[in-house]
Amino acid sequence: MKLHPADRSGWQTTAAPSFTHIQKYWLTRPEALTAGLRQIGQVRLQVVREQADSLNPAEAWLLGLPPKSPIWMREIMMSIDGIDSVVARSFTLLGASHSWWQGMRRLSTRPLADMLYGNPQITRSGFFSRRLDSQQPFYATIKRTFGRQAPPAEALLARCSVFWRSCRPLVVAECFLPDFWPLAAKLTYDPTIPSSHPSHASQPKGPHDRDRVPPL
Repeated sequence: MKLHPADRSGWQTTAAPSFTHIQKYWLTRPEALTAGLRQIGQVRLQVVREQADSLNPAEAWLLGLPPKSPIWMREIMMSIDGIDSVVARSFTLLGASHSWWQGMRRLSTRPLADMLYGNPQITRSGFFSRRLDSQQPFYATIKRTFGRQAPPAEALLARCSVFWRSCRPLVVAECFLPDFWPLAAKLTYDPTIPSSHPSHASQPKGPHDRDRVPPL
């Protein structure tokens, strides 16, 4: 199913040219993000908020539903070796959270990937990415997570995509925190492969296999 960002949403279908090769890699990396993070170090997941909510007008295009529609929202943070690295938020129509996507209510501290991958009934859109701004609903999640210690919005890069199961959408958005990028630099990336085409992107090597690290 083809999805187009709403006008003035700020989300782009391709990573901005100003992003580094490593940033483009993680903003377009396919498959489960958690699995990629585990290549860097030990991942710990913390649930920040999990509850019924109403669909923010700025995100209504992702579900194709009217603003203020009832949704189920899940917000989490993942750390790598004790360093806060990624904040994620996922949401679907409230009714779908009791049926097709009911598994997201039972995850506790398990990653969403546990219910998304390996199921042939589930399809995924392409990625959208952007640098956050202070008006973004996602930045409200960051402020809830960190309070006064929240990093400035302009320091945050995020991506989002939509999963479908029997035409019921589930939005997954992930924000990479500033402290993530030095950790990501511990892996080795092939600079000759365009990261804007994730199906052709090479898998980075672990830190113990490092040959060369491109600059951030």
